[in-house]
Amino acid sequence: MDTRDLFLASDAALRWVVDHLTAGDLDRAVPDEWSRANAPTLRDILALHARDEAWVPDVLAGKTIEEVGTRWDGELLGDDPVASYAELNQRAEEAARGPFLDLDSVVHFSYGDYPMTEGFIHLANYRAFQSWMIANLVGLDFTLPAAVIDGMNEHVVPHLDEWRAIGVFPPAQPIPAGADAQTVLLCTVGFWAPAPPPVA
Repeated sequence: MDTRDLFLASDAALRWVVDHLTAGDLDRAVPDEWSRANAPTLRDILALHARDEAWVPDVLAGKTIEEVGTRWDGELLGDDPVASYAELNQRAEEAARGPFLDLDSVVHFSYGDYPMTEGFIHLANYRAFQSWMIANLVGLDFTLPAAVIDGMNEHVVPHLDEWRAIGVFPPAQPIPAGADAQTVLLCTVGFWAPAPPPVA
C-alpha cells in the first residue's frame, strides 16, 4: 500500500466514526492526555481534527505556516460540528487525490519538513488511531479497516522505536493469545486493547 492510500483509508475511517457521533457524544469528557485544554470534551477533539483537515490542502500544496497565516484559526465547527467536519474532510480527501499532486515534493509541518510520501504517514497515524480511540470511548461498533491495519504494519510498526523516541506512542502492551489483527496492532503500538473473552 502506498502512503497516500494509507492516508485516504485512515481519513475515511475517522470520517465514518465522526459521522456516527451524536450531540451527546460531543459533550462527553475525554482523557486529559488527549488535549492540552482544561477538562476537554469530544467536541474539543473534533475541533482539533477539523483544523487538521483544514490544513491538509495547504500542506499538500507545499505551503508553510507563515504562508497560510491565521486562515484556519478560530472556530471551525459552527452549529453543526459533524457536517462542518465532513466538509473539511472532503476537501482534504480531494486534495490528496489530486491528479497533479507532486509526491516527490516536501511538506511543511509545525515540527519539521518531510517528503510528502512520509508526510502522508504522519497524517494517517493521527487519524487511524484516533478513529479507534473515539469509537471505543463512545461505544461504537467499529473496527479499523483491514487496509489501515495492513498499512500501519507496513509503514509505521517497523519504525516504532523512532516514533516512541519523540513521544508519539506509549510502550507496547502484551498481546493476548488468539488476538485478532486489530488487537495485535493496538497492543504493538501501545494502546489499550480489549481482552479476549474468558475461556469456558
